[in-house]
Amino acid sequence: MAARVAAAVAAALLAAALLLPGAAAEWSLTKKGTVVSYDERSLMIDGKRDLFFSGAIHYPRSPPEMWDKLVKLAKLGGLNTIETYVFWNGHEPEPGKYYFEGRFDLIRFLNVIKDNDMYAIVRIGPFIQAEWNHGGLPYWLREIGHIIFRANNEPFKREMEKFVRFIVQKLKDAEMFAPQGGPIILSQIENEYGNIKKDRKVEGDKYLEWAAEMAISTGIGVPWVMCKQSIAPGEVIPTCNGRHCGDTWTLLDKNKPRLWTENWTAQFRTFGDQLAQRSAEDIAYAVLRFFAKGGTLVNYYMYHGGTNFGRTGASYVLTGYYDEAPMDEYGMCKEPKFGHLRDLHNVIKSYHKAFLWGKPSFEILGHGYEVHNYELPEDKLCLSFLSNNNTGEDGTVVFRGEKFYVPSRSVSILADCKTVVYNTKRVFVQHSERSFHTSDETSKNNVWEMYSEAIPKFRKTKIRTKQPLEQYNQTKDTSDYLWYTTSFRLESDDLPFRRDIRPVIQIKSTAHAMIGFANDAFVGTGRGSKREKSFVFEKPMDLRIGVNHIAMLSSSMGMKDSGGELVEVKGGIQDCVVQGLNTGTLDLQGNGWGHKARLEGEDKEIYTEKGMAKFQWKPAENDLPITWYKRYFDEPEGDDPVVVDMSSMSKGMIYVNGEGIGRYWTSFRTLAGHPSQSVYHIPRAFLKPKGNLLVIFEEELGKPGGILVQTVRRDDICVFISEHNPAQIKTWESEGGQIKLIAEDHSTRGTLNCPPQRTIQEVVFASFGNPEGACGNFTAGTCHTPDAKAVVEKECLGKETCVLPVIHTVYGADINCPETTATLAVQVRCKVSGKKAA
Repeated sequence: MAARVAAAVAAALLAAALLLPGAAAEWSLTKKGTVVSYDERSLMIDGKRDLFFSGAIHYPRSPPEMWDKLVKLAKLGGLNTIETYVFWNGHEPEPGKYYFEGRFDLIRFLNVIKDNDMYAIVRIGPFIQAEWNHGGLPYWLREIGHIIFRANNEPFKREMEKFVRFIVQKLKDAEMFAPQGGPIILSQIENEYGNIKKDRKVEGDKYLEWAAEMAISTGIGVPWVMCKQSIAPGEVIPTCNGRHCGDTWTLLDKNKPRLWTENWTAQFRTFGDQLAQRSAEDIAYAVLRFFAKGGTLVNYYMYHGGTNFGRTGASYVLTGYYDEAPMDEYGMCKEPKFGHLRDLHNVIKSYHKAFLWGKPSFEILGHGYEVHNYELPEDKLCLSFLSNNNTGEDGTVVFRGEKFYVPSRSVSILADCKTVVYNTKRVFVQHSERSFHTSDETSKNNVWEMYSEAIPKFRKTKIRTKQPLEQYNQTKDTSDYLWYTTSFRLESDDLPFRRDIRPVIQIKSTAHAMIGFANDAFVGTGRGSKREKSFVFEKPMDLRIGVNHIAMLSSSMGMKDSGGELVEVKGGIQDCVVQGLNTGTLDLQGNGWGHKARLEGEDKEIYTEKGMAKFQWKPAENDLPITWYKRYFDEPEGDDPVVVDMSSMSKGMIYVNGEGIGRYWTSFRTLAGHPSQSVYHIPRAFLKPKGNLLVIFEEELGKPGGILVQTVRRDDICVFISEHNPAQIKTWESEGGQIKLIAEDHSTRGTLNCPPQRTIQEVVFASFGNPEGACGNFTAGTCHTPDAKAVVEKECLGKETCVLPVIHTVYGADINCPETTATLAVQVRCKVSGKKAA
């Protein structure tokens, strides 16, 4: 096997590639006439079986200026394929009016993939879910008479087929399919229909048959898949979505290959959710379990999640999407996830011949221990996947006369069926921790101005009805906001006699959040959650003798993205009463209501240079609801990603130079008392060197002076490696089916690589023995040796790259300490040379 490229060399290659945008290799993966087919083992390109390591990168969730870097990084991560959905509501916002510009330039994105010599998987859907607004379906579909989404329903099928054929033709015209010499080797129709098929019954089967036949009739020349299903109609391949498809999914059609279209690298998060983690070790374990049982394609969902810009996120979904993926929201490698999976890909690809063509066999070696083998005796090739499926129980097993130590919930790859070259739980690559820095450029002239929205009155609204109307029918998904307003008269004997007793307004709502005003005075806020589909707004308020005005700003945090009855999802006020009056409860539901969709600032585009000139601005004040704030800032120096910290605000929208950054909601706290997301990505592609316009719409209460524009670094890097790890990939290669050492010293080592133009200036933590924790939060164990830090400082300070031996004698550690795991844990801090560590 070719030696693994050292991390420092990889970084240098990437830097060179990014500096030379025209340096991509000539396209060679497909050509005119390429045949993409499949057998029971794998997809085949021109009759040759192959392995496919794919990563999901959604083009609308990152600006085009980031695409090339993201794809290059994915390739360095050992991927050979990029997967994306197609976003119907982004491409056809109005019937027959198509949009393929900017972040929605699908053809440009596919050309970036092709320029980097990678394959593409295009999941047309056109229902996609994807935590995307309305599951990717355009709002205008809801207004077609008698329509039922994703059913054997003629209005829906007509529109679905029209869009699918339009997209297919656009891709054909650009010669994007493999038989045309393009990168697309696989396409998807529908999406996770198994989730609703039970409710659809026989009609669901008819719809799936129709969808499969319609897709195949487009003649794209590559296979179609249907995901999260065990069986699919005709030639369509069923695929798995989930965390552990090797152990949870059964492919019923044995003539089709085992493909995994969504291996969830984390858990998408909604506002109010705690931090979601999925370890590199668990992902690697799941991948090798799937491949051990014959899988040949895995797609990491997501490999880079990106950002739900503007209003594109589904209900309650965070603006930052899958930030815990191998590449984080800002496009930086998240270690060890990125590197540990890269090593896995490189090992499997090195033994693809035995794996794809070898005779499979299976043995149970003990309780929870098993091995899957692939052998080609005539070529002296053998590959084994040795699994310990027990939780929390490491162990040693005997296989073919040799003893093997296998950690709990892990898989070891035996490259010649006897030499361990990779274990999913033994991580060699460095770890990294993010840090956020406020730059001098953005701190200057931190002066804010404001404009407050007017609170509407019933008689001035244009749409007035006896009862409150449903929200989405009014906003048409062009805004998150709908004003409800009503007025009523009270006499002196209606009001409580005691001043300490205040009337209470009680509103049942199926929207996501609500802000209340009584006689223009702020009453309070209410909200639901992803799990609570409705909520009750219940707040005391001050009323007066005579006419009283109630105004409620109802907000949506995105439309629902899943379920069989999307067309029937409703929002808005369901019931409204005033309690605590002397004369009893006042029912306002049939009192007469006025409605105003959208905000004045939205209508006049207050977040743009042109639009802001239409308003009278004044110096900003703190803690004012329904208020727009603006300031200017200069772009931070360097090329580190840029974010805005909204911790001092509550809930609303962010705009930079007219671009919608997304929704923020820092007042919605987790059970631990923290915002689910407090920093929001501002792509540098949105910025100019000087005078960037930052506009915030704050719904609730906030202090704009506390908003910080910052840069992001991964300057804290770590290693956490055991002396018991197998030899590193770069110390051996395969020759004639045998493992051959290619390095004189093949002992375990840990490598620390600073980002470009930075050196190690501080050793934050170092311990050998049984340390615990994660990068940025290590603690020493009972077998800690005090000499470790001095050894690391001598070896690493002032260097860009530092290689540390993982041998107990180097650190003066007691290998006989009863609880030792012979593990080295180190955290260092990288800084620009000459700067002191913060």
